Parts: sequence; C-alpha cells; structure tokens
Amino acid sequence: MALPAVLVGWKADDSTRTVIAAALHRHARLAYAAEVVGAARSAAIAEADAVLSWNLPKEFSAEELTGFRRARFLQTVSAGVNQVPFAKLPAALTVASNAGAYAVPMAEHAVGLMLAAAKCILDRHNKLVRLEWDQHNPTRQLAGATCAILGFGGIGRRIARIARSLDMRVMALNRSGRAEEPLDFIGTLDDLESVLRTADVVMLTIALNRATRGLLNARTLGWMKDDAILVNVARGDIIVEADLYAHLRAHPAFTACIDAWWVEPFHAGVFRVDTPLLELPNLLGSPHNSAQVPGILLDGAKRAAENVGRFLRGEVPENLVNEGDKLS
Repeated sequence: MALPAVLVGWKADDSTRTVIAAALHRHARLAYAAEVVGAARSAAIAEADAVLSWNLPKEFSAEELTGFRRARFLQTVSAGVNQVPFAKLPAALTVASNAGAYAVPMAEHAVGLMLAAAKCILDRHNKLVRLEWDQHNPTRQLAGATCAILGFGGIGRRIARIARSLDMRVMALNRSGRAEEPLDFIGTLDDLESVLRTADVVMLTIALNRATRGLLNARTLGWMKDDAILVNVARGDIIVEADLYAHLRAHPAFTACIDAWWVEPFHAGVFRVDTPLLELPNLLGSPHNSAQVPGILLDGAKRAAENVGRFLRGEVPENLVNEGDKLS
C-alpha cells in the first residue's frame, strides 16, 4: 500500500526539507506545492492526504483550497491559526496549530520588553545621546508587582516562571480557569475586569479568535492602572489600535510594548500603522521578531512535521483546533 501523501505548501529551504523528511520518511510521501504548476499542481492538491503549511492563503488560491478533497489533516507551522480561511476549507478537514513551538524565545522577548519599559531603558539611552544625565528620576521595581498573563499556553507558562523568579505576583486567564503552574490567581475571561484593574503588567499571549478580537478596547483599557505596562506578543487585532493610541495619549505614564502589529508583511504584504503610535514616547515596538533566534524555524518545522506523523499513525495530534479557536 502506498504511503499517504503530504503536501508542503511553502518553498522550504534545504535544511527545512531535511528535518521534515526525517520526521516523516517512514510515514509519508512528500511533495512541495511550490515546485509544481498547472495540472501537476492540481493533482498534488487533489491527492494530498495531509497538508503542512506556513501561510495557507499565500500558498494556495481560494479555488485551490476547495481542491483538497482527499486531505484529512492540515498542520500549520505558525503557532496561530488566525490566517487560516476555515470557511473555504472542506468541513471534514482536521486542523492543528503549532502552539507552543516558539514559546521560549517569545517569553524571553516579552519579559525583555517589560524590563525595558519598567527601567526606561530606551528613554535613558536617548537622553544620554543628547548628553542629558537623568540619574535620579526613578524607574520601576518589578519585585512585588503583579503580572497578568492573558492566555496561558506555552508562552504564558514560560513568562510566569520568569516573572516568579523576579518575585512578581502572577495572575493568568485561560479558557478552563485551571492551571498546573503555581499562580496567585487563575481565571477565565469572565475575570478580565478584576485582573486588569489589579495588574501592573499585562502580557498578551492569547490566541486571536472571534472571542478575543478587540479584547482590549477603550472600555477595557480604561480598567487598567494609569501606569500599567502592556506587552503584546500575540496578535495585533487583540487590541483596537485607535483605542490604544487614544489611551496612550491620555495616560502618559502608561506604556505599551508591541511586537505583534495590525498590518504586517506576513498576511498583508506590507507593514503599516494607521495611527501615529510610533511617535509616542510611551510606545516601545519590535518588528514581530520575538521568536527569531537561530534554529527556531527549523525546530518549528520539525515539531509540526512530527505532529503530522502522529495523525498519519492514528495517534491523537497535539494542538487540535476547535470552533472556539477560529477567526474566520
């Protein structure tokens, strides 16, 4: 009996191909969609039993997505699935994300932004460049402060461990309201107001879906402390951009640290900011590079391919997407 066919959607480099092949060589026949055109491409799509994808809408046209008639499993290499056009996919297709694959560097980056904001690193550096010696204007101590983590998956758990090592109190929200990590509080989004009112630092590591789009808006930002630090390493649309801009202008002691933006090259082809956020002194940004450390993309591809292998062997894959995870 022929091995199942796995179609890789993006143009993978040689190193990535090697790790995918190593994970699946006993379980699947690999094909790369970027290498075939015309009738051969249509055939590869129609014959695929599973699909391994980075950014599905950029890899396949809307018409091609309807051609996955045989496919039973779609695995994303990206941690999130907000880019997946679920409405255009066959209803029987099982989808899994790569949640947690990039947790270690992303947690470090999130904490780095928090520390830079609390200690006013960029401001003090810029003053030194101008030969201003701002030694006695105090910065913030994080020991004893409260860190709230919205979304308590792999990234959130890593942040919690680092925050506890800094002697911070840690609160978290997830879907179940339960966690195995030692926390000062664990709840659900029903507890959002009380958590935001309590927190000195708010970390966004929550998935973007129908329930979390615009979660932080004029009303909910208003629940936060006037001098709170907000760090977003999740997705831009969890925050309403215009409301964040207005809040930062009205609360100069409030700091937002943004790694995940609203219009980014990955999904839009360009980077754009629709408000003058980057002109504000209480905005600290990074170009969605929180996961970018050497070898991490290979690790992510390997982990995703191994999950495809689980499915093909009849095992239960990790990170299965349910209705509540979907944005579209």
